[in-house]
Amino acid sequence: MSGEEKSRCGFVAVIGAPNAGKSTLVNTLVGSKISIVTPKVQTTRMRVRGVAMFGNAQVVFIDTPGIFRPRRLLDRAMVRAAWTGAGEADSVIFLVDAPATARQHTAALADARSVTDDLRRAGRRSAALVLNKVDAIVHERLLPLVEQLNDAQVFERVFMVSALKGDGLPELKSWCAGHVPAGPWLYPPDQAADMPSRLLAAEITREKLFLRLHEELPYATTVETESWTERKDGSVRIEQSIYVERESQKPIVLGERGRMIKSIGATARGELERLLERRVHLFLFVKVREHWSEERERLAAIGLDIPET
Repeated sequence: MSGEEKSRCGFVAVIGAPNAGKSTLVNTLVGSKISIVTPKVQTTRMRVRGVAMFGNAQVVFIDTPGIFRPRRLLDRAMVRAAWTGAGEADSVIFLVDAPATARQHTAALADARSVTDDLRRAGRRSAALVLNKVDAIVHERLLPLVEQLNDAQVFERVFMVSALKGDGLPELKSWCAGHVPAGPWLYPPDQAADMPSRLLAAEITREKLFLRLHEELPYATTVETESWTERKDGSVRIEQSIYVERESQKPIVLGERGRMIKSIGATARGELERLLERRVHLFLFVKVREHWSEERERLAAIGLDIPET
């Protein structure tokens, strides 16, 4: 790096409603899968840091849980994680599902405006409004949506993108690179994520649960890596507990003759082997804990800070 090209490094938080596409956007910007992605809302439960290099700038993206009206302690901890991520960042991206917000003209738009009001009250100096999934909406509907969301004058830039297809992202990358301060890089340039391996492994298994289970059952589950044993042959033995809330949910996760849990384990193991680049021996155990979503110990184990109230 020449003397004229001083290194830059900082944090950009991505916030928004559940299922706005935050994890997809962060994965695309980083160029690697660092956050799990499913079609279900509220998949992301904690802050995840992904590292991207844009020229001489190292941008650490903070993928956050969706902002919604919380009910359980788990919900409150997720929303707290989102706002904590925004508070510790140099800049904020507020990602909006453009088709959903324009279509659900009352609830979704009201929720989005509530977030912009919170950003304004927080005095956030550097924020960008990013309308996602613009390939799935008539463009004539975008300008009125921007006017409604930006009437509080919170955002210094507006971007229209497709996180899945990559449309509009070069301009967003340039904005992010220009909004981190000068300073040394915090991570090696080839590192894509800042997450403990045990937690990453649990997230991969939880993603497979979300993809295979239906209705409300995925939200009644959590995964913890109980043991991580390095073996002499270079492989790793991982034991994980899948917690469900009721005894009646356990046989659904197991499936007939254990077929469901075997399928989940096989797909999780395959992805872990690709990520870790070595053989993985994965063992899954299904356990019942009726109120795990209200237990501080369980929430701390999945990387969440617990609100006092």
